[in-house]
Amino acid sequence: MAAVVYMNFDGVAEQAIAFYAEALSASEVKAVKFKDIPQDPNYPLPENELNMIMESSIAFEGGKIMMSDVLPSMKKVTGEVVQGNNILITLVMNDKSKLQEYFTALSVGGHVIIPLGNMPWSSCFGMLVDKFGVAWKFNSDADIFLDRVIADKR
Repeated sequence: MAAVVYMNFDGVAEQAIAFYAEALSASEVKAVKFKDIPQDPNYPLPENELNMIMESSIAFEGGKIMMSDVLPSMKKVTGEVVQGNNILITLVMNDKSKLQEYFTALSVGGHVIIPLGNMPWSSCFGMLVDKFGVAWKFNSDADIFLDRVIADKR
């Protein structure tokens, strides 16, 4: 398991990725835009959202930072991105029962944003804000998803 710092941005994740990758001398950079994954024809994203970063990771000196843009259409659920308060902790692990255990424990007294479940980018993904106001993401397949989509683009 890895606990990963996850930063959300308001449409500037692509620039942030470039900045942090250079500043941290990244050994590996992965990024996927919303347009890189199949879209639901019943809920098409507008062009400006298709070009936003859906998921990314920057590896450096044994560390990792993940970043994405918050879609304007999702802000009703996630809230506005506030500079300085746009950092989440992400738990990435393959053990889905352990992920569920952590999700359940951390949600006590907090607010579940997205219940743990199967998503196009993860077989087990969820988000919550704990009782102290700390935002958490849970993901069983972050690296697998990034690698697959990037490979498909080549």
